[in-house]
Amino acid sequence: MQKILIVDDDRTTRHILALQLRGAGYSVAEASDGRRALQRVRREPFDLVLLDVWMPGMDGVEVLERLRDAPSRPRVVMMTADDASETLLRAIRQHAYRYLAKPVEPAQLIEVVRSVLAAGPELRQIEVVSARPDWVELLVPCQRESAERIREFLARLDSDLPEDVRTRVGQAFGELLMNAIEWGGKLDPTKTVRISYLRARRMLLYRIADPGQGFSFEGLEHSALKNPPDRPTEHMLVREGKGLRPGGFGLLMARQLVDELLYNEAQNEVVFIKYLD
Repeated sequence: MQKILIVDDDRTTRHILALQLRGAGYSVAEASDGRRALQRVRREPFDLVLLDVWMPGMDGVEVLERLRDAPSRPRVVMMTADDASETLLRAIRQHAYRYLAKPVEPAQLIEVVRSVLAAGPELRQIEVVSARPDWVELLVPCQRESAERIREFLARLDSDLPEDVRTRVGQAFGELLMNAIEWGGKLDPTKTVRISYLRARRMLLYRIADPGQGFSFEGLEHSALKNPPDRPTEHMLVREGKGLRPGGFGLLMARQLVDELLYNEAQNEVVFIKYLD
């Protein structure tokens, strides 16, 4: 049975989360502060730690940093009601695996826990090049799990923006990132995609650079971009013939979701801009 440690100074929160997780079939232990959590992890192995950010004495990010030296380091999901970008970026730098906003919905809790525990081993961790609120730069392994985690983290940096803006930017970023990981990186976790996020007063800018040789728009028969106006799904037959997964709408969607979409000459780097005026 997989073991989970819940670390939160609020006793009611701990008990509610523990009850939900035990009901889902997990073995659960609790700790009321960071010091007790570190003692538990050093005494016995855990598969996952649910770790609150704000606790007296030692905050969750400090605990996360110390857990990196644990004999059998568990994956850590940070929990907080704090949307401050500085808190989030500290958690990314210390290799938090996922991030949950409090109060945690039961269905979301179980979905995240199952996803984290089912994920394969990390052959290469996400590397933080820059972690300023206005300039985040990351090296992300070419794995689908890494893409989903980073998409989730970066979406929280824009929590002050209108919902429709965050949705459009998140969809565009997710589509372009998966293109870079699947096509540029060939899903090879030893390779990385470089992501830059720049937040200015009147715009958001994302830059995604993949390790591939680039592509030509002329050769994208498997993409919806190449469909004749009167045959909007023709590319799906091409994808089926090549044994590709359903899809092919990513670039077309991204163009419609953001204000500027620019490629370098080799077309293995893309920049997109969303104006905030």
